[in-house]
Amino acid sequence: MSRYIDATSNPATGATAVLQHAVQHWRDYYELTKPGVVALMVFTALVGELLASPGAIPWTALTLGNLGIALAAGSAAAINHLVDRRIDARMKRTEGRPLPTGGLRTRDASLFAGVLGLAGLSMLYFLVNPLTAWLTFGSLIGYAFIYTLFLKRATPQNIVIGGAAGAAPPVLGWVAVTGSIDPHALLLFLIIFTWTPPHFWALAIHRREEYASVNIPMLPVTHGDRFTRWQILFYTVLLVGVTLMPFATGMSGWVYLVGAVGLGARYLWFGYALLARPDDRSLPMKSFGFSIVYLMALFAVLLLDAYLPVILAPLLG
Repeated sequence: MSRYIDATSNPATGATAVLQHAVQHWRDYYELTKPGVVALMVFTALVGELLASPGAIPWTALTLGNLGIALAAGSAAAINHLVDRRIDARMKRTEGRPLPTGGLRTRDASLFAGVLGLAGLSMLYFLVNPLTAWLTFGSLIGYAFIYTLFLKRATPQNIVIGGAAGAAPPVLGWVAVTGSIDPHALLLFLIIFTWTPPHFWALAIHRREEYASVNIPMLPVTHGDRFTRWQILFYTVLLVGVTLMPFATGMSGWVYLVGAVGLGARYLWFGYALLARPDDRSLPMKSFGFSIVYLMALFAVLLLDAYLPVILAPLLG
């Protein structure tokens, strides 16, 4: 059956079919933006915004800033889909995406990515501040083109170098509020930058054969499973050390420190378990899943630590 509906033969059923196709079409566009990834990015941007002005709600940044960042991130995700559409069709994890299945045409996806990017960057430039727009543009170029087009296919360190683009949202949020780059914002960047390799390499271990089949030089493909597990543990130790820096620099207090140590201990357990139990095929995906929870919880504790005095002040008189 053709994917394109002829509504003239039977107007009643044709109208229903067109409506059903339209609903599916928008679901495909929605999937093209990688909504789960964008949601995590917007959350970290929101934390950056609220940490930049504790006690004051930066409404412009929280509304227009986050919308602009989300649109630009969705554009970058759509470009990633376009560039990777051929290898996506050969990998089980991605074969159901809109472009490999024919749910969307390349031309339509390209136009969609362009409109999203232009809308997001224009909103940031004219309604938030130019610096946020330029930094967001740099992040878009870094992920959609430098990482996806070049690094991903060129080096097993692709996710380490390319992780800089994904680590930018809290800086973007901070700049959306203040109009300048603050050292504390760079600490948030450093946390996500250090988190990205152990987060993604756990998934790469689970999907090693698929990456090998499409000639993508992920670390488990080029250096083997055990080496990658050691690297995950190394980066996790480094990550835990980096997450102590907000407390060490006075950016956060004891509430954050307790949360960071507790979350870090659990993440370190996964790093150790990946080495100690290489035959447990479920562990890489469990580690990958926990890494997402870890990052969200860590940023939530950062926010709680900063706003707890504001919350408690009226109660304490």
